[in-house]
Formats: sequence, structure tokens, C-alpha cells
Amino acid sequence: MATSTTDVLVALHAEHGRRLWSYTLRLAGGDRMRAEDVVQETLIRVWRHPDVLSRPPGAVRSWLFTVARHLLIDQWRAGQDREVVTDEVPETATGDAWTDEVLDGWIVADALARLSTEHRQVILLCYFRGLSVAEASRLLGIPEGTVKSRTHYALRALRLALEEKGVTS
Repeated sequence: MATSTTDVLVALHAEHGRRLWSYTLRLAGGDRMRAEDVVQETLIRVWRHPDVLSRPPGAVRSWLFTVARHLLIDQWRAGQDREVVTDEVPETATGDAWTDEVLDGWIVADALARLSTEHRQVILLCYFRGLSVAEASRLLGIPEGTVKSRTHYALRALRLALEEKGVTS
């Protein structure tokens, strides 16, 4: 059992390091050094936010992958001096884009699962199914004002749940 911070980080790296490195390597376009740097920085972020380790294993893994992806995005943005316009046709979505979508879906699904049943219902009806407040009100058998109120508080709770996972707006 890991007792010190170092032991915890070593155990975390042993459990997630290989897959995290493979993931960052793909996102970094095969740049091995950059992928290693991102994995190290991700582990430093865990060290700075040890509360992450009290989450379920799947949530810790999601947090790690999200932080790594955000680090790579931040690096990419910092390296962009200006937009380059070409006449080339853009490539279709790659497996990396699909992986990002799957990971994002897991993160959102886990955050939704943390909401109360009432809050989750209004989010699913109004945002995922695209129902109006009046339609959700009729379906749930509650006043429209209650749907609006629950939606407001549900979005706040969802934002907090996502921030806990390392997702920032």
C-alpha cells in the first residue's frame, strides 16, 4: 500500500502511465519527448491536487486523460502564431477524434450520474432530447417554473461536477 506522496505517484504511474503515454503520444503526433513531458506534468497536477485520488478509479483515470489532453491543447494554442489558410481539403476525423469523443462522453455521463434524479431528468429532457420547458413540464407533471429552476440548479451542479473532473470552460 502506498504511504508517501512519492509512493502514490509511482503507483499511479504504474497503473495509468503506459496508457496515458500512448494516448498523449497519439495526440502529440508521435513526438515521444512531448508525450513524456505531458505525462510528467499530468502527474505533477495530481501531486498538486491530491483530492483527485479519493475518487473512484475510473474517475481518476478520466481526470488524468482530461488533464493530459488540456495540456496538449494549451501547448498547441501557445504555439499558434496565426491562422494558416490553404486550399487543401481537410482530412476526415481520425481515431484520435473518436477517442476524444468517447472520453468526453464518459466524463459527461459520470458527471450526470452525480446529479440528483430531478436535476438529471431536466437536463436529459431539455438539453439531450431538445424538449421545450413546456414539454418537459407536461412530461414530468410539474410546473414550468419548477423545470426552469431545476434546470438552472442542474446546470450549476453539472458545471461543478465537470470542474471536479478537471474540465474547465
